[in-house]
Amino acid sequence: MKKIVLSAVLLACAFSASALTQPELRFGVDPTFPPFESKAVDGSLQGFDIDLGNAICAQAKVKCVWVQTGYDGIIPALKARKFDAILSAMSMTPKRREQVAFSDMLYNTPSALVTKKGNALQPEAAALKGKIVGVAQGTTQETYAKEVWARQGVQVVSYPNQDEIYPDLASGRLDATLTSAASAETGFLKSPQGQDFAISGDMLYDKQYFGEGIGIGLRKDDTENLTLINNALAELHKNGTYDQLAKKYFSFSVYHKLDQ
Repeated sequence: MKKIVLSAVLLACAFSASALTQPELRFGVDPTFPPFESKAVDGSLQGFDIDLGNAICAQAKVKCVWVQTGYDGIIPALKARKFDAILSAMSMTPKRREQVAFSDMLYNTPSALVTKKGNALQPEAAALKGKIVGVAQGTTQETYAKEVWARQGVQVVSYPNQDEIYPDLASGRLDATLTSAASAETGFLKSPQGQDFAISGDMLYDKQYFGEGIGIGLRKDDTENLTLINNALAELHKNGTYDQLAKKYFSFSVYHKLDQ
């Protein structure tokens, strides 16, 4: 009997140790960008990126750990090994590819100018000259607005994150904001605060500034996690999980590559 009990104890300890040593995949995220990543009322993380990251971890049989960090410092934090990968709506641009390795594409959504309904503003420097446009720090929209519009007389103001832009837009301190079209359509424009606002003009696709879709960023030498993520992502497309998650958040396809 003692041998049986001892064996059971050892077996339980083995299972416990196995659980404790389960491999982890730590994602860095700035939860200020719904519907991709944000905080629920209870403080928990929610959004398409969060669901997709958790699905990748489940498929790869690793423990998902989320590390919250500011977007403007998210690449330095990755390089400092504060987490393993960036899953925070990061566009795959040539400039960023110099610093990090990217997974296969997660999704691709355009950028858009959000402004008050009925005005004549368009996402063009000539129409925005003398106007004030808010952008989130560290985003491709910030780079585009500063390098293309600011040089032609548009006043571009950077904010720590997109959440801090909308109150100033609603109060009239800003004339417009340049942001993700999907985020604006499913977030701000559906909120009571955004009822008097709309996307103005054409959507913006510019591979030089906005990249070739959104990917997960990793350290360049981390081939192990890159392979793990890409394999899991491929399986999520194959078994229908990706489409199921996307339909939860979007009424339109977010998985299309440029030049196709």
